[in-house]
Amino acid sequence: MKDLFGKALLDYQNHQFSEDIITSSNISDDDTLPISYLFRSYKDMPKLEQKALKLTKGSILDVGCGAGSHSLYLQEKGFQVKAIDISKGAIDVCKLRGVKHAEVKNILDETGTFDTILLLMNGTGIFQELFQVSKFLTHLKSLLKSNGHILIDSSDIKYMYEDEDGGFWIDAHANYYGELDYYLSYKGKKEKTMKWLYLDFDRLKLACENIGLTCIKVMEGNHYDYLAKLY
Repeated sequence: MKDLFGKALLDYQNHQFSEDIITSSNISDDDTLPISYLFRSYKDMPKLEQKALKLTKGSILDVGCGAGSHSLYLQEKGFQVKAIDISKGAIDVCKLRGVKHAEVKNILDETGTFDTILLLMNGTGIFQELFQVSKFLTHLKSLLKSNGHILIDSSDIKYMYEDEDGGFWIDAHANYYGELDYYLSYKGKKEKTMKWLYLDFDRLKLACENIGLTCIKVMEGNHYDYLAKLY
């Protein structure tokens, strides 16, 4: 990976911003991801994210922390937070912004235990494909302290396949409709194609039940998105 995401965050942090990130997928055209949004304060976060932060307790692991906005808010509230991301640039930015414990790490390599594990901004994305969900959930479960919980959000993107007549053009012989090829570019450079998973709540709940986790829907957002608590 070229870590264009991390480079974009570093440019913004170092006051060298000149353009935003461009994203797209195999089912959607180019879209702009404003880098400033990744540096947002609590008051500018969606209600769903605010709710998740209110439900945190004890020691916290912020998975896919990005620029560290969630970690910083919780740290300021007095929580002990560990922020991890596979992007070195993102972790550099977290440290520059004042996150005390930030580390370049894949969640599957994490071995600590926590009272709260946060996976926000489509947290199921890191599962990549449907067949890997159980593997990731099993590992996340192993990182929970007694009475700990996981707070994760995602969206049911079935609506993106709806036609003008209200029907759906999903290919029954294709992979799960929430599995996307995700493309990112920044300043004319293209990142390696990534797998990214949007997981509907019913499938998340079933996967949790299969490995001994309880999954409840805490909140629904305005656009087919939801926040779930796993314990």
